[in-house]
Amino acid sequence: MYAAWWMPHKIVVLDGQALNPGDLDWKALRALGEVEIFETTAADEIVARLRGADVVLTNKTPLREESLAQLPDLRFIGVLATGYDVVDVKAASARGIPVSNIPTYGTNSVAQYAFALILELSHRVQRHADDVRDGGWIRRSVWSYHLSPLTELSGKTLGLIGFGRIGRQTAGIGQAFGMNVIAADPTLSGEESVEPVSIEDLLRRADVVSLHCPLTAETRGLMNASRLSLMKPSAILINTSRGPLVDEVALAEALHAGRIAGAALDVLPVEPPVAASPLLAAPNCLVTPHIAWATKEARGRLMQTAVDNVAAFLSGSPVNVVNGV
Repeated sequence: MYAAWWMPHKIVVLDGQALNPGDLDWKALRALGEVEIFETTAADEIVARLRGADVVLTNKTPLREESLAQLPDLRFIGVLATGYDVVDVKAASARGIPVSNIPTYGTNSVAQYAFALILELSHRVQRHADDVRDGGWIRRSVWSYHLSPLTELSGKTLGLIGFGRIGRQTAGIGQAFGMNVIAADPTLSGEESVEPVSIEDLLRRADVVSLHCPLTAETRGLMNASRLSLMKPSAILINTSRGPLVDEVALAEALHAGRIAGAALDVLPVEPPVAASPLLAAPNCLVTPHIAWATKEARGRLMQTAVDNVAAFLSGSPVNVVNGV
């Protein structure tokens, strides 16, 4: 049990379904006060559900200026993720509301998933398994066949754009596969275990380009038509970071034209995508529903850190605060 000098009247979780679809326990959070958990919350439900709440936890439900202005009782915002652009941090700061995030919980899971995408594009395991199940092997009457090019990773070059925790973990996996690893990151020094290069050099040399950088004004649209044109025709692009890093129209055009060999993305600029999203119909393009972070192990760590963040605030010493309040 956490000792708190002030017990909140109400803790509200706006969108708990993604974090806990039923295989985790909210007991530790409930020990901190009166807790109300919603699976999802629509934009027009936010203010009503938070009225009278002292603490809110949100993953992707936005908390903007217009909502915060109508919530005078709100004293703490906990983001159930590392990225916190879902919150109007400036508006929260103006109201003296600390905003805490979860700085690290999914490093291993996201790096693992990045390689799951790389391996799927390299071997098309599901395509071949589905063909066998549909009778393809029986009909061919041969001992071996393949439906797409098969690629060995050993000796290939893995280019990482961004070299934080997840980028470093991904680099280690790539090296274990025998890949040469290069990375573009402004903080990267020559003392690292990978070769530091410019983004342009990386794109020209890499057989696999994997994005691991944050979304900022400078990185939004990072992979545009100009940069995609630098990639090898045999190269593939992986994005498990943020959807808006990639210009989806430019990527779809590059895939249709065969200017790059393939792409696999766990994130899109708009989530869920609209039916007309160009990447949903692009050739050699895998799109998955933002699940790199979502192993049970990673979600368990996320939940525990979120509870710890709330408990630390209640004790008067908030942690993982991103806005300095």
